[in-house]
Amino acid sequence: MRALLKSRPAAGLTLTEIPDPECGPDEVIVRVLRTGICGTDLHIYEWDDWAAEAIKTPLVPGHEFYGEVVEIGEAVHDVVIGDRVSGEGHIVCGTCRNCRAGRRQMCIRTIGLGLQRNGAFAEFLALPASNVWVHSREIAPELGAMFDPLGNAVHTALAFPLVGEDVLVSGCGPIGLMSIAVARHVGARYIVATDVSPARLALAAGMGADDTVDVARERIGRSQKTLGLREGFDIGFEMSGAPAALPEMIENMNHGGRIAMLGLSAQPYSVDWNKVVTHMLTLSGIYGREMFETWNAMAGMLQTSAHLRERISSVISDTIPARDWEAGFQAARSGGTGKIILDWTVL
Repeated sequence: MRALLKSRPAAGLTLTEIPDPECGPDEVIVRVLRTGICGTDLHIYEWDDWAAEAIKTPLVPGHEFYGEVVEIGEAVHDVVIGDRVSGEGHIVCGTCRNCRAGRRQMCIRTIGLGLQRNGAFAEFLALPASNVWVHSREIAPELGAMFDPLGNAVHTALAFPLVGEDVLVSGCGPIGLMSIAVARHVGARYIVATDVSPARLALAAGMGADDTVDVARERIGRSQKTLGLREGFDIGFEMSGAPAALPEMIENMNHGGRIAMLGLSAQPYSVDWNKVVTHMLTLSGIYGREMFETWNAMAGMLQTSAHLRERISSVISDTIPARDWEAGFQAARSGGTGKIILDWTVL
């Protein structure tokens, strides 16, 4: 089969022929139809310090996908050939304390698809059947390839009750944008989005943000005055990982405010921990998706709301043939776009 291979510890990828994956007794083989390009994939492509430490080559990256099941192992019962699927990219041990308690997203031995085992940038993918998510007919291939990052957005957005609350979202990349749509769908009162990209702030407005703030030019306090918020924001989604984002968010939270943190920073930054204590703020780290309550939540919301499907799909900037993967990675690296999808039916 053809695959995008990280063949050696250096920048770049190669579209090349590699052996087809074999199907284990508890696994399925998926014919990949669409994949999303994630920020993690860009790190692997560029071979930065994080990738050099975390990744062993050779490796097929990619963990955001939609495809069709073409083979099942002898021990597989709940997935059938022909199912249209995506999959949870965190493959867990099943025996650590968290796994046994039903908290599989906290497994201490997690193996990442496209990180520690071959991923989805290929014509075929092997995946444990327990990680497979079977889609309903409402889910188009491009939207199905978004379920992994959408799960991050939903996990973050549903970390705290949202109905009637005022929400501050820092970072309008694809996941931040989708979190805005989810917060609007669930019933937040006011939603304010911040970024330094005018293009992404325009996308945020289209996703349902009541106001947007270019934090390179103005402070979030202006938005509070515009919307008439007398006591600050109730809920924060920190999606950017920018060193200035969390301190600025803390400055704009109401007493007792709750912050869900998904963004990962490349450098340390200072936080006014006295304010966290005296304002009785709650900070919660978010990583990946709850397995599989987040999947149930996002599938249910999308299946029952055509409007939400349209908003989430609007995050997709372009669908590019997999044979033109270099153009896709270049577009994803530009920083001002939404999600870039690769079409693996065009090789």
